[in-house]
Amino acid sequence: MPEDPDGIDRDTNEADSLKASAAAVSSLRCGFVALIGRPNSGKSTLVNRLVGQKIAIVSDRPQTTRTRISGIVTRSEGQIVFIDTPGVHKPGYELNRRMMNTVIDSASSSDLALLMVDATQQPGSGDRYVIEMMKRVGRQAFLLPNKIDALRNKSRLLPLISFYTSQKDFAEVIPISALTGEALGPLVEKIFQYLPESPLLYPEDALTDQQERSLAAEFVREKILEVTGEELPYVTAVVTERWENTGGVTRIHCVIYVNKPSERPIIIGRGGARLKEIGAAARVEIERMLGRHIFLGLYVKAREDWRNDPRVLDELGIRD
Repeated sequence: MPEDPDGIDRDTNEADSLKASAAAVSSLRCGFVALIGRPNSGKSTLVNRLVGQKIAIVSDRPQTTRTRISGIVTRSEGQIVFIDTPGVHKPGYELNRRMMNTVIDSASSSDLALLMVDATQQPGSGDRYVIEMMKRVGRQAFLLPNKIDALRNKSRLLPLISFYTSQKDFAEVIPISALTGEALGPLVEKIFQYLPESPLLYPEDALTDQQERSLAAEFVREKILEVTGEELPYVTAVVTERWENTGGVTRIHCVIYVNKPSERPIIIGRGGARLKEIGAAARVEIERMLGRHIFLGLYVKAREDWRNDPRVLDELGIRD
Protein backbone atom coordinates (compact mmCIF):
# COMPACT_ATOMS: atom_id res chain seq x y z
CA MET A 1 0.00 0.00 0.00
CA PRO A 2 1.24 3.53 -0.64
CA GLU A 3 2.47 5.52 2.33
CA ASP A 4 0.05 7.99 3.88
CA PRO A 5 1.71 11.37 3.37
CA ASP A 6 -0.63 12.93 5.94
CA GLY A 7 0.51 10.38 8.54
CA ILE A 8 4.16 11.14 7.84
CA ASP A 9 3.54 14.87 8.21
CA ARG A 10 1.64 14.30 11.43
CA ASP A 11 4.46 12.23 12.96
CA THR A 12 7.01 14.85 11.89
CA ASN A 13 4.95 17.67 13.39
CA GLU A 14 4.55 15.81 16.67
CA ALA A 15 8.30 15.17 16.87
CA ASP A 16 9.03 18.82 16.13
CA SER A 17 6.53 19.89 18.78
CA LEU A 18 8.14 17.63 21.38
CA LYS A 19 11.59 19.00 20.54
CA ALA A 20 10.29 22.57 20.83
CA SER A 21 8.69 21.81 24.21
CA ALA A 22 11.91 20.22 25.49
CA ALA A 23 13.92 23.22 24.31
CA ALA A 24 11.50 25.61 26.03
CA VAL A 25 11.78 23.70 29.33
CA SER A 26 15.57 23.55 29.18
CA SER A 27 15.75 27.31 28.65
CA LEU A 28 13.73 28.07 31.79
CA ARG A 29 15.61 29.41 34.78
CA CYS A 30 14.21 28.54 38.19
CA GLY A 31 15.53 28.64 41.73
CA PHE A 32 15.28 29.72 45.35
CA VAL A 33 16.19 33.25 46.40
CA ALA A 34 16.56 34.04 50.12
CA LEU A 35 15.81 37.53 51.45
CA ILE A 36 18.15 38.38 54.32
CA GLY A 37 18.23 41.50 56.44
CA ARG A 38 17.68 43.13 59.79
CA PRO A 39 14.15 43.63 61.17
CA ASN A 40 12.10 46.23 59.27
CA SER A 41 14.34 46.21 56.22
CA GLY A 42 11.30 45.56 54.01
CA LYS A 43 11.61 41.86 53.15
CA SER A 44 7.94 40.99 53.61
CA THR A 45 6.82 44.10 51.75
CA LEU A 46 9.03 43.09 48.83
CA VAL A 47 7.68 39.53 48.71
CA ASN A 48 4.07 40.72 48.79
CA ARG A 49 4.74 43.26 46.06
CA LEU A 50 6.47 40.78 43.75
CA VAL A 51 3.90 38.03 44.26
CA GLY A 52 1.02 40.47 43.81
CA GLN A 53 -0.84 39.16 46.84
CA LYS A 54 -0.44 39.41 50.58
CA ILE A 55 1.22 36.22 51.81
CA ALA A 56 3.43 37.70 54.55
CA ILE A 57 2.25 39.96 57.36
CA VAL A 58 3.79 43.40 57.62
CA SER A 59 4.44 45.48 60.73
CA ASP A 60 6.95 48.04 61.91
CA ARG A 61 7.49 45.90 65.02
CA PRO A 62 10.70 43.82 65.17
CA GLN A 63 10.45 40.03 64.86
CA THR A 64 7.19 40.18 62.90
CA THR A 65 8.30 37.39 60.54
CA ARG A 66 9.07 34.25 62.55
CA THR A 67 9.12 31.46 59.97
CA ARG A 68 10.28 30.80 56.42
CA ILE A 69 7.65 32.06 53.94
CA SER A 70 7.80 31.24 50.23
CA GLY A 71 6.49 33.65 47.59
CA ILE A 72 6.42 32.26 44.05
CA VAL A 73 6.84 34.44 40.95
CA THR A 74 6.38 32.78 37.55
CA ARG A 75 7.33 34.53 34.32
CA SER A 76 8.05 33.44 30.76
CA GLU A 77 11.74 33.23 31.75
CA GLY A 78 11.06 30.74 34.53
CA GLN A 79 10.20 30.78 38.23
CA ILE A 80 11.64 32.50 41.29
CA VAL A 81 10.80 31.18 44.75
CA PHE A 82 11.46 34.08 47.12
CA ILE A 83 12.11 32.99 50.71
CA ASP A 84 11.11 35.62 53.26
CA THR A 85 13.06 35.06 56.47
CA PRO A 86 12.99 36.50 60.01
CA GLY A 87 14.94 39.68 60.62
CA VAL A 88 18.50 38.92 61.74
CA HIS A 89 19.10 39.56 65.45
CA LYS A 90 21.00 38.02 68.33
CA PRO A 91 18.82 35.30 69.89
CA GLY A 92 17.72 35.49 73.52
CA TYR A 93 15.09 32.74 73.64
CA GLU A 94 14.55 29.34 72.05
CA LEU A 95 12.10 31.08 69.71
CA ASN A 96 14.79 33.46 68.50
CA ARG A 97 17.41 30.72 68.21
CA ARG A 98 15.08 28.76 65.93
CA MET A 99 14.32 31.88 63.93
CA MET A 100 18.02 32.48 63.28
CA ASN A 101 18.52 28.83 62.32
CA THR A 102 15.75 29.37 59.77
CA VAL A 103 17.63 32.34 58.31
CA ILE A 104 20.93 30.45 58.03
CA ASP A 105 19.29 27.34 56.59
CA SER A 106 17.32 29.37 54.02
CA ALA A 107 20.40 31.29 52.90
CA SER A 108 22.58 28.16 52.77
CA SER A 109 20.10 26.18 50.67
CA SER A 110 19.21 28.97 48.23
CA ASP A 111 20.60 29.62 44.76
CA LEU A 112 20.97 33.32 45.49
CA ALA A 113 20.70 35.62 48.53
CA LEU A 114 19.41 39.18 48.58
CA LEU A 115 20.74 41.35 51.40
CA MET A 116 18.13 44.04 52.03
CA VAL A 117 19.18 47.14 53.97
CA ASP A 118 17.27 50.23 55.01
CA ALA A 119 18.74 53.04 52.91
CA THR A 120 17.41 55.66 55.34
CA GLN A 121 19.53 54.33 58.23
CA GLN A 122 23.26 54.48 58.83
CA PRO A 123 24.97 51.06 59.15
CA GLY A 124 25.75 49.93 62.68
CA SER A 125 26.92 46.91 64.65
CA GLY A 126 23.74 44.99 63.77
CA ASP A 127 24.48 45.39 60.07
CA ARG A 128 28.02 44.10 60.55
CA TYR A 129 26.53 41.09 62.34
CA VAL A 130 24.36 40.36 59.28
CA ILE A 131 27.32 40.69 56.90
CA GLU A 132 29.45 38.32 58.98
CA MET A 133 26.62 35.80 58.96
CA MET A 134 26.38 36.03 55.16
CA LYS A 135 30.13 35.57 54.85
CA ARG A 136 29.86 32.34 56.83
CA VAL A 137 27.04 31.13 54.58
CA GLY A 138 29.14 31.89 51.51
CA ARG A 139 26.22 32.27 49.09
CA GLN A 140 26.35 34.54 46.02
CA ALA A 141 24.41 37.68 46.89
CA PHE A 142 22.87 40.94 45.67
CA LEU A 143 22.85 44.11 47.77
CA LEU A 144 19.44 45.83 47.80
CA PRO A 145 19.36 49.24 49.48
CA ASN A 146 15.60 49.59 50.11
CA LYS A 147 13.27 52.54 50.82
CA ILE A 148 14.91 54.83 48.28
CA ASP A 149 11.50 56.49 47.89
CA ALA A 150 12.09 58.02 51.34
CA LEU A 151 15.44 59.55 50.31
CA ARG A 152 15.17 63.15 49.18
CA ASN A 153 18.90 63.24 48.49
CA LYS A 154 19.84 60.12 46.52
CA SER A 155 23.55 60.92 46.94
CA ARG A 156 23.21 59.48 50.45
CA LEU A 157 23.19 56.07 48.77
CA LEU A 158 26.83 56.32 47.74
CA PRO A 159 28.49 56.08 51.19
CA LEU A 160 25.97 53.39 52.20
CA ILE A 161 26.80 51.25 49.17
CA SER A 162 30.51 51.92 49.68
CA PHE A 163 30.31 50.63 53.26
CA TYR A 164 28.59 47.36 52.33
CA THR A 165 30.70 46.63 49.25
CA SER A 166 33.85 47.19 51.29
CA GLN A 167 32.69 44.48 53.70
CA LYS A 168 31.62 41.85 51.15
CA ASP A 169 31.65 41.19 47.41
CA PHE A 170 28.17 41.47 45.88
CA ALA A 171 27.28 40.18 42.44
CA GLU A 172 24.92 43.12 41.88
CA VAL A 173 23.90 46.30 43.70
CA ILE A 174 20.33 47.43 42.94
CA PRO A 175 18.69 50.24 44.97
CA ILE A 176 14.92 49.62 45.18
CA SER A 177 11.67 50.65 46.79
CA ALA A 178 9.62 47.64 47.84
CA LEU A 179 6.80 50.00 48.81
CA THR A 180 6.41 51.80 45.47
CA GLY A 181 7.84 49.11 43.20
CA GLU A 182 10.70 51.25 41.91
CA ALA A 183 13.42 49.16 40.15
CA LEU A 184 11.67 45.84 40.88
CA GLY A 185 11.33 45.03 37.18
CA PRO A 186 15.10 45.25 36.55
CA LEU A 187 15.69 43.35 39.81
CA VAL A 188 13.60 40.36 38.67
CA GLU A 189 15.26 40.36 35.24
CA LYS A 190 18.70 40.35 36.84
CA ILE A 191 17.78 37.55 39.28
CA PHE A 192 16.76 35.26 36.39
CA GLN A 193 20.25 35.66 34.92
CA TYR A 194 21.79 34.12 38.05
CA LEU A 195 19.42 31.16 38.42
CA PRO A 196 20.17 27.67 37.07
CA GLU A 197 18.33 26.12 34.14
CA SER A 198 15.51 24.00 35.54
CA PRO A 199 11.89 23.00 34.95
CA LEU A 200 9.27 24.82 37.02
CA LEU A 201 9.47 24.01 40.73
CA TYR A 202 5.79 24.73 41.42
CA PRO A 203 2.62 24.88 39.28
CA GLU A 204 2.38 28.05 37.18
CA ASP A 205 -0.53 29.45 39.21
CA ALA A 206 1.08 28.85 42.64
CA LEU A 207 1.78 31.96 44.73
CA THR A 208 2.99 30.43 48.00
CA ASP A 209 3.47 27.12 49.79
CA GLN A 210 1.88 28.51 52.96
CA GLN A 211 -1.16 26.65 54.26
CA GLU A 212 -4.37 28.62 54.73
CA ARG A 213 -4.44 27.69 58.43
CA SER A 214 -1.02 29.27 58.94
CA LEU A 215 -1.91 32.39 56.96
CA ALA A 216 -5.11 32.88 58.96
CA ALA A 217 -3.17 32.72 62.24
CA GLU A 218 -0.59 35.17 60.91
CA PHE A 219 -3.28 37.66 59.84
CA VAL A 220 -4.66 37.56 63.39
CA ARG A 221 -1.18 38.21 64.81
CA GLU A 222 -0.67 41.11 62.42
CA LYS A 223 -3.83 42.79 63.70
CA ILE A 224 -2.74 42.21 67.31
CA LEU A 225 0.47 44.11 66.54
CA GLU A 226 -1.49 46.93 64.93
CA VAL A 227 -4.07 47.27 67.70
CA THR A 228 -1.86 46.81 70.77
CA GLY A 229 1.06 48.85 69.46
CA GLU A 230 3.97 49.01 71.89
CA GLU A 231 2.12 47.22 74.69
CA LEU A 232 2.75 43.67 73.41
CA PRO A 233 5.48 43.84 70.76
CA TYR A 234 6.93 40.32 70.99
CA VAL A 235 5.01 38.19 73.47
CA THR A 236 2.01 36.95 71.48
CA ALA A 237 1.59 33.88 69.30
CA VAL A 238 -1.42 32.63 67.36
CA VAL A 239 -2.36 29.03 66.50
CA THR A 240 -5.29 27.91 64.35
CA GLU A 241 -6.79 25.14 66.48
CA ARG A 242 -9.86 24.28 64.40
CA TRP A 243 -10.94 24.81 60.80
CA GLU A 244 -14.42 23.55 59.96
CA ASN A 245 -16.45 23.77 56.75
CA THR A 246 -20.04 23.07 57.78
CA GLY A 247 -23.31 24.10 56.17
CA GLY A 248 -21.53 26.28 53.63
CA VAL A 249 -19.77 28.26 56.39
CA THR A 250 -16.06 28.21 57.18
CA ARG A 251 -15.51 28.38 60.93
CA ILE A 252 -12.00 29.23 62.06
CA HIS A 253 -10.97 29.07 65.71
CA CYS A 254 -7.64 30.65 66.70
CA VAL A 255 -5.94 30.67 70.10
CA ILE A 256 -3.86 33.69 71.05
CA TYR A 257 -1.06 32.86 73.48
CA VAL A 258 0.34 35.51 75.80
CA ASN A 259 3.27 35.16 78.16
CA LYS A 260 1.52 36.05 81.45
CA PRO A 261 -2.05 36.08 82.78
CA SER A 262 -1.70 39.84 83.33
CA GLU A 263 -1.33 40.30 79.55
CA ARG A 264 -4.73 38.78 78.71
CA PRO A 265 -6.66 42.00 79.51
CA ILE A 266 -4.39 43.94 77.12
CA ILE A 267 -5.56 41.74 74.24
CA ILE A 268 -9.19 41.48 75.34
CA GLY A 269 -9.77 45.11 76.26
CA ARG A 270 -12.65 46.58 78.22
CA GLY A 271 -15.76 44.54 77.60
CA GLY A 272 -13.90 42.57 74.94
CA ALA A 273 -13.64 45.65 72.68
CA ARG A 274 -10.03 45.11 71.64
CA LEU A 275 -10.51 41.44 70.85
CA LYS A 276 -13.53 42.33 68.69
CA GLU A 277 -11.47 44.96 66.86
CA ILE A 278 -8.67 42.46 66.23
CA GLY A 279 -11.13 39.84 65.03
CA ALA A 280 -12.98 42.20 62.69
CA ALA A 281 -9.77 43.41 61.04
CA ALA A 282 -8.34 39.89 60.71
CA ARG A 283 -11.60 38.57 59.27
CA VAL A 284 -11.36 41.07 56.39
CA GLU A 285 -7.87 39.79 55.49
CA ILE A 286 -8.86 36.11 55.75
CA GLU A 287 -12.03 36.59 53.69
CA ARG A 288 -10.00 38.37 51.02
CA MET A 289 -7.61 35.41 50.93
CA LEU A 290 -10.34 32.75 50.81
CA GLY A 291 -12.83 34.64 48.66
CA ARG A 292 -15.76 33.83 50.96
CA HIS A 293 -17.35 34.83 54.27
CA ILE A 294 -16.10 33.17 57.44
CA PHE A 295 -16.77 32.93 61.16
CA LEU A 296 -13.68 33.74 63.21
CA GLY A 297 -13.46 32.81 66.88
CA LEU A 298 -10.60 34.14 68.98
CA TYR A 299 -9.59 32.89 72.42
CA VAL A 300 -6.81 34.23 74.65
CA LYS A 301 -4.72 31.89 76.81
CA ALA A 302 -1.71 32.52 79.03
CA ARG A 303 1.20 30.14 78.47
CA GLU A 304 4.11 31.28 80.58
CA ASP A 305 7.49 31.34 78.90
CA TRP A 306 6.07 29.97 75.64
CA ARG A 307 9.07 31.40 73.78
CA ASN A 308 11.18 28.66 75.39
CA ASP A 309 8.56 25.90 75.08
CA PRO A 310 9.45 23.49 72.22
CA ARG A 311 5.88 22.14 72.04
CA VAL A 312 4.35 25.58 71.47
CA LEU A 313 7.05 26.48 68.96
CA ASP A 314 6.40 23.26 67.05
CA GLU A 315 2.67 24.10 66.95
CA LEU A 316 3.56 27.50 65.51
CA GLY A 317 5.62 25.87 62.76
CA ILE A 318 8.84 27.34 64.15
CA ARG A 319 10.74 24.09 64.11
CA ASP A 320 14.34 23.41 65.07
